[in-house]
Amino acid sequence: MFLRRHSENLLAELRARLPERLPRKLGVAVSGGGDSVALMHLLHEIAQTETTTVFVATVDHGLRPEARQEAEAVSRQAAALGMAHDTLHWAGWDGAGNLQDHARQARYKLLADWTRERGIDAMALGHTADDQAETLLMRLGRSSGVTGLSGMSASRQLEGLTLLRPMLGITRKDLRAYLAGIGASWVEDPSNQDTRFDRIKAREALCGLKPLGIDALSLSRVADNLAQAHAALGVFAQESARNVAQVEQGDVKVDRAGFAALPKEIRRRVLVRSLAWIAGQGYPPRQAAVEQAMEAMTDGRPGSVGGCLLVPKGNSVWICREFRTVEAQVSASDEVWDGKWVLSGPEISGAEIRALGEDGLRQVPDWRETGRPRLALSATPAVWKGETVLAAPLAGFANGWRADTSPEWPEFYASFLSH
Repeated sequence: MFLRRHSENLLAELRARLPERLPRKLGVAVSGGGDSVALMHLLHEIAQTETTTVFVATVDHGLRPEARQEAEAVSRQAAALGMAHDTLHWAGWDGAGNLQDHARQARYKLLADWTRERGIDAMALGHTADDQAETLLMRLGRSSGVTGLSGMSASRQLEGLTLLRPMLGITRKDLRAYLAGIGASWVEDPSNQDTRFDRIKAREALCGLKPLGIDALSLSRVADNLAQAHAALGVFAQESARNVAQVEQGDVKVDRAGFAALPKEIRRRVLVRSLAWIAGQGYPPRQAAVEQAMEAMTDGRPGSVGGCLLVPKGNSVWICREFRTVEAQVSASDEVWDGKWVLSGPEISGAEIRALGEDGLRQVPDWRETGRPRLALSATPAVWKGETVLAAPLAGFANGWRADTSPEWPEFYASFLSH
């Protein structure tokens, strides 16, 4: 009776953090550890009453000899549950850099490629309340603000794939009790005992906080509360951006006085989101660089941050792409340039898309009529044939061509709520 009630509670907690309507195909990443194995079994139970098919993938990083056997064990469990399973192999580490970071990035890329091949729209990951608590402690050590202390999100987008973390309110202890109750086996990764890693240090520190009433669940709830505050600040930042910033053909033009009047946290969000929208998603600039950029904007000084330039002009500051970050990018005329721009026009043999640059601007005498700063225009896409500019639609020289943002590129104001 206890085991059934325990299982029902876990299922209810997990289902509450999943989308109201599950996708037709749902992927689940299973390493063989207790957390992900429990997730696989729980999702199998949910799938029995809902119109979704669960697919299982295990990433073998090739770093431990036991990994192959662990993937095979997951495959056997998945087969017993009637689930399709694939093992994804990584062999890309050259021994340089941060191993954990390289492995994490490779894992997500392999999983994203796998879901596209399988036609899967969403992928469930086995992060737990303990993982959330450890993340919160590590980010406290880095003096993170509201955004960082919101922890891992229950849902996020990665290259068109929806990543789901439905177990952020469930502890490892409860998951292992569930697995023991159903007679399922799992493995323990030896790296979970390696105190060289910050996460393991955070795990040990968490044990020492129990006398204060601080545990995985309480910290996970703190992260949930901060995530709500983060979302509210996002709405405020979006409305503030509507008032002080406007899009000018891929650049963001910010009213300097209006920007300066905003609360500091909202100024930071408007700037960081503008940079991400112009230059593409990625790790945001360091806090010190953002602070310096905010001061430059309010003072009307030029600056460079996050692959973008700050160009004062009159009462405004233009945030635009920095030429040096795109000067080496070359695309065919039918390809997306800088991950953002799609140029369309007459078919011309040998034409390619490159940044306009100073050499190109000299071939576009009417660029001043656009009203945009010279530095902003130099980083815009142009159609070249050899050393000749055939068209530069964003610089006032269309010549039968047009430049549009890729359909995958978000609308500027909507991007404040989509990250």
